[in-house]
Amino acid sequence: MTSARKAEIQAEALRQMESCLYTSTMLFMWLRPVRWQHKAIVLLPILLTAFAGFSYAKDAMPAWAVAMMGFVAALLPAIAKALDIETHVDELRRLAGDYKSLQDRFRILAKVSVHKDEESAEATLMELMDRLDVARSSSITPPERYFRQAQRKIKSGDYDFSIDLALRSQERAEPLDRPA
Repeated sequence: MTSARKAEIQAEALRQMESCLYTSTMLFMWLRPVRWQHKAIVLLPILLTAFAGFSYAKDAMPAWAVAMMGFVAALLPAIAKALDIETHVDELRRLAGDYKSLQDRFRILAKVSVHKDEESAEATLMELMDRLDVARSSSITPPERYFRQAQRKIKSGDYDFSIDLALRSQERAEPLDRPA
């Protein structure tokens, strides 16, 4: 493998690793409120129905308010079904995991596999790109604010591993003109 070809494979693997890091982080951050929304859609009708059924509620509230609670309790499951909230939770969970797995695979390719067999490194890159295409085919579009949150979280160092930090500081501590 020419060093230029090896460098291009390594650079592309690092690009895709970074892309997967941002995408998985964004999806995990979006998944948190979507899970809460899902729980609210499940629990709210139960609580509203129970509260509307209490005789105390009927005595303390006007009849139209009790009727409205019953109406909202009946309406929420239909809204959840129409919005496919359950599907979004499952799909987000799966996609976030897929992107995180791809991130790790691209990193291994860039840091380890590219230095071994020449042909298998390129074949691995193509295989990983095919897996990435499958993950991207869902075309799920998170709100922009989750991308910004992911950017801040990543740039703050939350995803830097202590071993990487130690290696970087060790590299800086050693003199540049060390003997070969």
